[in-house]
Order: sequence, then structure tokens, then C-alpha cells
Amino acid sequence: MFSVKTTCFSALQKLRLHTSARTLKQKPQKLRGKSASEQQWILRQFSDPFVKAAHTHNYRCRSAFKLLEIDDRYGLLRPGLTVLDCGAAPGAWSQVAVQRINSAGMDPDSPIGFLIGVDLLHIPPLDGAHFLSNSDLTDPATQTHVRALLPAAGVDVVLSDMAPNASGFRELDHERGILICLSMVDFAEKILRPGGSLVWAWWRSRLGQVLLSGWSGVRVLLGVPCDGLASCPVCVPSPSSLVPCVAGLDSGSLQPRLGQAVSGSVCVCVCMLLFY
Repeated sequence: MFSVKTTCFSALQKLRLHTSARTLKQKPQKLRGKSASEQQWILRQFSDPFVKAAHTHNYRCRSAFKLLEIDDRYGLLRPGLTVLDCGAAPGAWSQVAVQRINSAGMDPDSPIGFLIGVDLLHIPPLDGAHFLSNSDLTDPATQTHVRALLPAAGVDVVLSDMAPNASGFRELDHERGILICLSMVDFAEKILRPGGSLVWAWWRSRLGQVLLSGWSGVRVLLGVPCDGLASCPVCVPSPSSLVPCVAGLDSGSLQPRLGQAVSGSVCVCVCMLLFY
């Protein structure tokens, strides 16, 4: 009997038995009780290579790669600059900006920058950044506080990844997003120094087209950053229909125009206003 068992075991060892990759694939826990959309979001996050890369590089979320991609292409952030990060939580864009402007003084041979981050939510502390948590940047009192902290020369770069909480009603969400953009652009015009730039994200919509067409003096600098594939850090494969655009400010008035149409309507809108 023993020899039979030994023979069978030896034969099994020689077989190339394997478990299906599907059963070996890790799956997120605690999906029970979540809505279908919540489960879809969790699964997408779990399989997103940029979410994994964010953990690897100690970024607070995947959006850091959006700003890295933008700055690598257009060189907005340099050592010694002053930056305002609007809607900063959880702080991924601020992490990138702190590194690029040297506001933590990590490079002793380069000028030291200055960064302020503002958000309605709590922002965990970050070396090299001055955060105003639980603060509404559309509130005049918060704007006054921010201006008091800024150097007299003003801001070199305003970053904004602000967006309203999704209500499920697309037109309402787009309208609220446009109102946030208008408030943010109005404030940016007051604090940006000549030659400064403003970068923000917004959802593509009819109202957005109206917003852009209503300005004057702006030239588009950036069209579509890529083909809208999930492998691009600037893109978010989503039905929310986001579009990229970069514009500049001339003679004190805004006059943007849309760049190339978006393939698949899945890219983040990256609008850049250059103030001269």
C-alpha cells in the first residue's frame, strides 16, 4: 500500500498542475453591502496601475501622475516658485509641487519655493506645504486669509483639481463645477503675478463650452494630451466626459478657445491660463 501511495504521489509531482489565474487573482475585500457603482469604483481602483504606482512612490493618490505628466511637458513648476493648490486634499498635487518648487528645501543649491494648499476637507500635514484645511476657497474670508499668507509679489502658479461632490445628476454637477471654476478663476486673476499660470480640471459639458467661448484674449496651448487610454496618467476612463484644454491670458482679459476634439471624450480637462 505504501509503495502505491509513493508511486501515485511521484506521478502527481511530475504533472504540471496549476490553478487558474482567475482563482489566483487577488480581489478587494468588503464589497458586500456596497452599491453597484461603489463596487465598480473599488474594483477599478484595485486594478488601476497608477493607484498601485502611487503606493509604490508614496503619493497620496493617483492624481499625482496627472500633474507630473503636465509639468514634464510644460515645465510649470520650478525651484523658488510660489504655488497655490486649490482643492488640495488629500495632497497628491501638493506632493508633486513641493518636490518641483523645492519648498521643503531638499535641494540646498536651489531656490526654496512656497506652497499653500486649501480644501474643504482635512489635508494631512506635508513638509514644505502650508495647508488650510476645512476652508472654502470660494469664501471671501478664506481668500483674504490666503492673500495675507502670500508674498507681496503674488503667486506664480495656481493649481486646481476642485470638483463638486457628484450628485448623480450630470447637468447639475457640471453647473456646480462651472461655478467653482468661475470663482477660482476670478480669485486667480487677483493673486497671479505677470507671467503666472493657472491649471485646473473640469468636466466637459455644454456649459463648459459656453464658459470658454465667453472669454477673450486667451490662446490654447494644449490640445489632447493622449488618446484617452487607461494607461495615460492624465486620463480617467469615465463616462463623465472630460476634455483637455490650455489657454493663456493676454491684455487682462480671458479669451479661450477649445483645442482638438477629444477621442472618446474620456480625458481630464487640463486648462492652463498664462497671465501676461
